Amino acid sequence: MIIILKNQAPEQKTKVLRNWLEQQNVEIHASTGEFQTIWGLVGDTSKIDTDLIEGLEIVEGIRRISEPYKQANRKFHPDDTVITVGDGIKIGGGNFQFFAGPCSIESEEQIITVAKAVKAAGATILRGGAFKPRTSPYAFQGMRNEGLGLLLEAKKETGMPIVTEIMDASHIDLFEDVDIIQVGARNMQNFELLKELGKLDKPIFLKRGLSATYQELLMSAEYIMSEGNPNVILCERGIRTFETATRNTLDLAAVPMLKEKTHLPVVIDPSHAAGIARLVKPMSFAAAACGADGLMIEVHNDPSKALCDGPQALRPEEFAEVVKGVEEIRKVIA
Repeated sequence: MIIILKNQAPEQKTKVLRNWLEQQNVEIHASTGEFQTIWGLVGDTSKIDTDLIEGLEIVEGIRRISEPYKQANRKFHPDDTVITVGDGIKIGGGNFQFFAGPCSIESEEQIITVAKAVKAAGATILRGGAFKPRTSPYAFQGMRNEGLGLLLEAKKETGMPIVTEIMDASHIDLFEDVDIIQVGARNMQNFELLKELGKLDKPIFLKRGLSATYQELLMSAEYIMSEGNPNVILCERGIRTFETATRNTLDLAAVPMLKEKTHLPVVIDPSHAAGIARLVKPMSFAAAACGADGLMIEVHNDPSKALCDGPQALRPEEFAEVVKGVEEIRKVIA
């Protein structure tokens, strides 16, 4: 249930209403906009007399929310959430960012070379995998702690905020200096991990699971937000379908549909979706055209020698072409 308060409602009367609602064993999450304040009630609201509340002079209206996700719901938070990282880099609410870097960190020279190249091309956030979930136990699993240290070195060299994937809640302390923590598709429904990440004051980059519905993705976001962390970035990275020509199927309809359902930023990862480098450029253009808040793109200085996902990685000069084209498209749709 949400309660919409009238603009400039007297503080004393709103305090009385809040105290009464809290006595009904519901939790109140307030969202204050330019013209109104919305209270989202979380808990058992079935016994609350809506007619009584709606009759109060400070209340403009009441709505019951049928969806199981409350805090991620746009009905509760009509304005887009804007997440700020680094030196004032904003994600969401009309702000578009490029997350770029190698799938896996392989050496100090590699990650710093790529970091400098993607920054020069227009990237604003550096991505790089230290811990790598792989389908095969024999595949390269990442440099782990050492790789994380190298990523932090690249952050110092370039000044770019960083995003990297966490595998387990026991690793949280290692991510203290990481700006954005990524939850991969395989961990999207690792609810114990999500709850622990919800206790952090740090943005969480949540990727959609291989076969997850929009509601399941939003419920995973709700796990994070219900623990007190409102800074969640959603990522569409392709879903598993019957098609085998591409690694996954990029669901671009996710962008406008999710934006109807939630106020959270939505980023597209065309690299994992297509799995083929030559498809990343057109898919990036399509993502920009349908209103995405950013792109996460794999970039490697020598994809043919990459230890992980080389076939889908762009060279820095190819990434620069993507950035230029996306910026032109965004001028047209603005």
